[in-house]
Amino acid sequence: MLECNIDAKGKAARFVGGLGGVAFSLVLAVLLLTDVLSNDLGWYAAAASFLGGAFAIFEARAGWCVVRAMGIKTPL
Repeated sequence: MLECNIDAKGKAARFVGGLGGVAFSLVLAVLLLTDVLSNDLGWYAAAASFLGGAFAIFEARAGWCVVRAMGIKTPL
């Protein structure tokens, strides 16, 4: 079903990017919880960052890239 379509460098780049997205979402959530930032849309940004980061980690673990699966060539 999910055929491996990225190499080790692509997996590493997606994994690091995914960890960065998840970490950013956690920092943003803490800032929102402590009222350092007070924006209702901030929760949407935190959720989107977390989901995007989690999906990038999934791509790295599976060795599969959705963009490459659609036929778009990526540099990594």
